[in-house]
Amino acid sequence: MNLSVQLAPKNKRGLLLSNPVMTASGTFGYGNEYSGLIDIQKLGAIICKGTTLEPRDGNLQPRVCETEWGMLNAIGLQNIGVEALIKEKAPEWVKWQVPVIVNIAGKTIDEYAKLASMLDGVAGISGLEVNISCPNVKAGGVEFGTNPDSAAAVTSAVRKATTLPVIVKLTPNVGDIKSIAMAVEAAGADAVSLINTLRGMAININKKKPLLGNVSGGLSGPAVKPVALSMVYETAGAVKLPVIGCGGIATATDAIEFLMAGAAAVQVGTATFVNPHAPIDILEGIKDFMSKKGIDDISRLIGIAR
Repeated sequence: MNLSVQLAPKNKRGLLLSNPVMTASGTFGYGNEYSGLIDIQKLGAIICKGTTLEPRDGNLQPRVCETEWGMLNAIGLQNIGVEALIKEKAPEWVKWQVPVIVNIAGKTIDEYAKLASMLDGVAGISGLEVNISCPNVKAGGVEFGTNPDSAAAVTSAVRKATTLPVIVKLTPNVGDIKSIAMAVEAAGADAVSLINTLRGMAININKKKPLLGNVSGGLSGPAVKPVALSMVYETAGAVKLPVIGCGGIATATDAIEFLMAGAAAVQVGTATFVNPHAPIDILEGIKDFMSKKGIDDISRLIGIAR
């Protein structure tokens, strides 16, 4: 049974995954946090939490709240900064079989380019995921991802600054996600991942004020899956790049739906908070489905429902 997928077929380095199950940025730390719970080497890839030039403390508490069928978060890209990542995390990743992709976020286009340049050639880093879709920061993030021109400008700057495979993470908070995907494709992206969280909020009726310290946050979890699936289906029909599906994937059935819609791989995020074994369970479920259906290659699943 062949489960391998190539996420950067046109890039000289390539980004070959042993299977299509990845972890989503911001939900899996730097990977080592889960190494005592599951065999992380069985995963297709790990995407580390969003990384910025300088360390960030993130937004005011409270930053997370549970919702019906999901979760709101307004973490605000809390992270150790790129220099600490290179010094402390990358040397550990070198020893791993599973490829690690670094999610990067900046306040300006120049910051994105500088991050890409600093990470280029660092052992242990297999690719970059360009975050132009975070709704929880006041500068950068989603403001670049809602316009085709600005999305393309960030992608182009990153592409020029690195030889690493470049994945661009798209926001669902737009009217036409296809136009954004097509713009970053033309600007040199190797793949796109979608969706990031939907903007939302909650109110504490006893305190008579927003529940999150940041007022609004990003909605993730099973509640967003139908939206994510639809956008993946749309995008896969509009670009020739590999599409990575993300949003509410909690079971193997969810993941298979995304693959059939045209995703070459999937990211598991919020589900790991409920079940740390979710990514491995999903991988095993995909294998079981393929075995029962007599499918010997994952490529036969990708886009079959189109």
